Amino acid sequence: MKAILKYNLPDEQTEFEDATNGTKWKLSMWELDQWLRAQYKYMPDAEYSEAAYNAYEKSRERLFEILNENGLSLN
Repeated sequence: MKAILKYNLPDEQTEFEDATNGTKWKLSMWELDQWLRAQYKYMPDAEYSEAAYNAYEKSRERLFEILNENGLSLN
């Protein structure tokens, strides 16, 4: 199967970039997920607080909720 997307450039430049930057968006969200994970997994004892741990964990959970609500996955 093939798909062809046609855009009238430069008039539809924004729409073209939205359609072709999916990989960049996915990579960016993956990097954010990994950063959030590292923040609470490897938090130094001196910086540890339950509130900070919970904030990072909740942020990561919300990221996955948003992705799921939009039919997206980092897998």
